[in-house]
Amino acid sequence: MKVAKARLVQLQWEGPYKLTDIPSLNHEEWDYGIYQIYGKHPVYGSDVLLYIGKADFQTLGKRISQENWLDTNDSNNTKIYVGRLHGPENQSEEEWSVEIDLAERLLIYVHKPAYNARSITSLPDSKMQDMHLLNWGNHRDLLPEVSGLRWTQKLAHLPYEMYRLI
Repeated sequence: MKVAKARLVQLQWEGPYKLTDIPSLNHEEWDYGIYQIYGKHPVYGSDVLLYIGKADFQTLGKRISQENWLDTNDSNNTKIYVGRLHGPENQSEEEWSVEIDLAERLLIYVHKPAYNARSITSLPDSKMQDMHLLNWGNHRDLLPEVSGLRWTQKLAHLPYEMYRLI
């Protein structure tokens, strides 16, 4: 099978940050992207992936601060990792926003964090098929590489036969 095109999205991850560090992620030029929240869950235990979110029209510091993670029963042990898009050239603001949105949706769908409700059961299949996401740096429990080709229905129509010697 020949795959003709791919939309490569790369995230450079940093962290962990404490909740008290988050307001400092407020630089108007580059503090946008995806974030992961780790903490205690009553079923899954401590220090587990709880949530994946995005900040594309407001900075990471502003967006994460709006979510009241301080109100959890173990907020002193909450850890946050932030992923910023990077690549060979800057994207337009519109393209940047689209890539952040698609990356968040794919990561939520694949990893199924406990506190995410949106994007867990379905993907915008046609938009996601050619996406290829690379996680660099301290991406924690996220897979280092996630492909829309793998998680969408793009390959569903192909016949699958076991290889055999001819």
